[in-house]
Amino acid sequence: MRQTGDTVGKQASRINALYTPEQKRRRDESVWTLVQGILAPFQFVVFLASLYLVMRHLMVGTGYEIATYSIVFKTLILYTIMITGAIWEKVVFGKYLFVEAFFWEDVFSMLVLALHTAYLIALYFNLLVPYELMVLALAAYAAYVVNAVQFILKLRAARLQDSNQKSALSEKIDKPTASAVQNSPQPGTVNLAKSINPNLEAST
Repeated sequence: MRQTGDTVGKQASRINALYTPEQKRRRDESVWTLVQGILAPFQFVVFLASLYLVMRHLMVGTGYEIATYSIVFKTLILYTIMITGAIWEKVVFGKYLFVEAFFWEDVFSMLVLALHTAYLIALYFNLLVPYELMVLALAAYAAYVVNAVQFILKLRAARLQDSNQKSALSEKIDKPTASAVQNSPQPGTVNLAKSINPNLEAST
């Protein structure tokens, strides 16, 4: 029984690679988790719309202004999700950025933020022609897609870990019950022995 408990304990330790139990509790209770859950898909929808407008301008040559507005709006949404994401990490992990669980995601997020900011600077100071601005926006969007995939994979891993942790704890609870049932005397066996030899109980 001790070995079984130790095994389950080790499994639970591996399962909690992203969150400790306390961090998981703070994650589930924080309003910033909901904020991130809303902003992330909203930003992706804005990205798709803006990508369409940018590509249309590059292929057709029209719609530069609306494509520009869409890129600026996408960048503002990015700033918002970065700020609220940093607050979320502070609430859950006690640190605003570059926590161990999301270190590389945060590192790549800085590249995404830098490319979007470079676009705004180039746009404001007229450092690039429209075509070059659109290409820079596409580079920023490509980095954003990579970063989004990073976070999706990490969140998927977190869900799998939560599921595995529940399974491990359930197994820990069920195993003693199954063992007790296996080691308990079987009523049918005792009754059968008595029916074969009625004097068995008296003799014992």
